[in-house]
Amino acid sequence: MQTSQPTTRAEVVGSLLQPAVVLDARAEAAFGRLDEAELAAIEDEAVLAAIALQESVGLDVITDGEMRRPTWADVSRHLEGFEILPGERSYPANARLANPSEASTVVRKITPKSEHPVGEEFPFLAAHATARTKYTMAAPSYSRRYWSDQRSTSAYERVEDFLQDVRNYQREVASRLVAEGCDYLQLDAPNYGSLTDPETRAFHEARGHDIDAQVAFDAALDSSVFTGLEGVTRALHVCRGNMRGGAWHSSGGYGALADQLFSNLDVDVVLLEYDTDRAGDFAPIGAVREGTLVVLGLLTTKDGTLEDEAVVEARISEATHFRPMGELALSTQCGFASAANAPMSEAEQRAKLELVARVAHSLWS
Repeated sequence: MQTSQPTTRAEVVGSLLQPAVVLDARAEAAFGRLDEAELAAIEDEAVLAAIALQESVGLDVITDGEMRRPTWADVSRHLEGFEILPGERSYPANARLANPSEASTVVRKITPKSEHPVGEEFPFLAAHATARTKYTMAAPSYSRRYWSDQRSTSAYERVEDFLQDVRNYQREVASRLVAEGCDYLQLDAPNYGSLTDPETRAFHEARGHDIDAQVAFDAALDSSVFTGLEGVTRALHVCRGNMRGGAWHSSGGYGALADQLFSNLDVDVVLLEYDTDRAGDFAPIGAVREGTLVVLGLLTTKDGTLEDEAVVEARISEATHFRPMGELALSTQCGFASAANAPMSEAEQRAKLELVARVAHSLWS
């Protein structure tokens, strides 16, 4: 891991519950009843509240709560080259979601939009936080979601060519963020979580997709976002689905892809979701490269019930059978507003964040 950077033991994955005032303002702006400056001012207040919350509970690294995002996956909103089209998705979240009524699909070479680049919100966070900050964005490999084996080949010969273009754009974003003082960058990659699910793996195999080759390529691709960057903690979060109403998209242990993923992933921190038995046991974390911090997402963001502190500590102890204590940390399983607000109150959210900080500071003090 990057020894020049402090080790974080108490993490928040990314988003926090978005207050009603932000959701209402975003809707008003969409109808033209609120201008951009007015919306930004409301978002500013929400970010300041998110900073205050995270700092008050004692998290080691914080985000802006992703208060300015209508959804967590921000990259496609900032690039030209996509159209909303019907038809089967070639790389769906799971096999049951392969045929939506319509989906964003790459049909032209991608180019950045002239306004609002990815990462533009980071300077506000950095200027107002006293705790260490991080910036999160969708991993380049996640953009497989936008590829159609039938419709995208007019733009790119192969999906890998498209993904490399996305990577090149995100590498520029990462370089800019580091120049602005960001020393912790996290890529979010639910596409890996999808490939733990037997039904989804069967879907890909039936279409001639080589899953092992795909995971190996994607892991190396995501790692290459950070090439040439110094003094930055490089992190990747493997999401298993955090959809509306606390729903999930994938079931199956990480062992299904551990060899290809963890051997080709060159990062400092891997955040894994372990909030339910759908994720399997801790054995696969032993395949993560030596020296990489494994953050255990043991507190669910899918409902507001607070986990038992003793149970959380016992599960961390269980994980030490496969990973040294010094290479472990604790977080919530995912963000609190990935696609929409999680089904919980702000008080329940705070209790979970307090529990993360309390357990982490007790065990790793």
